Amino acid sequence: MMESRISNALVNEAATSEASELMTYLAEHYGKKMLSGQQDYGNLNWINEITGRKPAVIGFDLMEYSPSRKARGAISQEIRDAIAWHRQGGMVTLCWHWNAPAHLIDEPGKEWWRGFYTDATTYDLASALAHPESEEYTLLIRDIDAIAVHLLELKDAGVPVLFRPLHEAEGGWFWWGAKGPEPAKQLYRLLYDQLVNKYELGNLIWVWNSEKPEWYPGDDVVDIVSVDVYPEAGDHSPLAKRYENLRSLVNDSKIIALAENGSIPDPKQMKEQGVHWSWFCTWTGGFLRDGNHNAVSYLKEVYHSEYVITLDQLPKWSWSKS
Repeated sequence: MMESRISNALVNEAATSEASELMTYLAEHYGKKMLSGQQDYGNLNWINEITGRKPAVIGFDLMEYSPSRKARGAISQEIRDAIAWHRQGGMVTLCWHWNAPAHLIDEPGKEWWRGFYTDATTYDLASALAHPESEEYTLLIRDIDAIAVHLLELKDAGVPVLFRPLHEAEGGWFWWGAKGPEPAKQLYRLLYDQLVNKYELGNLIWVWNSEKPEWYPGDDVVDIVSVDVYPEAGDHSPLAKRYENLRSLVNDSKIIALAENGSIPDPKQMKEQGVHWSWFCTWTGGFLRDGNHNAVSYLKEVYHSEYVITLDQLPKWSWSKS
């Protein structure tokens, strides 16, 4: 077993007791077992019916709370569902397909609801950050303020959140990564400053989601590092290279997670090769249900592996004593 140098201290010294308790649990189990995870609360019952178990982690998305979507009629129940899941004892992880604050192209193939993609907006992050007096910058802050309202709902409900903003930045396919590493890192640190210092959101555990060193925003604002990997359908290799990339990125000092996946890595191969993803989180749709990325028999195997933690195996958290 790996000798752990992993700290359970959170970068936000004003973290809530719930966030600290969750981080301590993750640190204690890191390198020993992997938490099962699934994107989209709507998949919960299907997994339970197939495997007889529920994942430990559910992935939620702040997407529909983006002001440029709400202005066009988008509604969301993600926060309500996240609180419901938390009350079942499950872990909440949260990403944000952040619809660009302005300048959506909104034509066929580049519709407004694709506005988190680089190719569906002319919003220029580098320019906005360079001009804090501009409307573009004002709208950036407006969006962060809008999201903070919902994160405060989670804080008030005692929900600790594995918060993964600006995901897949280095890919460039989302507008927050389109102008390269410097604006992306600057935006991440701006988000951190606003949410931690202005809104006092101590319930957030900060998950960074890129593996290249030039994109890394800094140890002082990152609790956990992660990557999203979509192998070929049915390829259940442990993704050792991607894991090692992250391990060297943080000098083996932080927990490493597989924040999104298609085919789930094989727990047995992970153990054999010393690959220690803290959790996996299978993406929704065909990645879960097409039978090619993850056959039903394989899902059963994973959810019953002695190396994989499911909902029923999580501790009785201090907040669930009622």
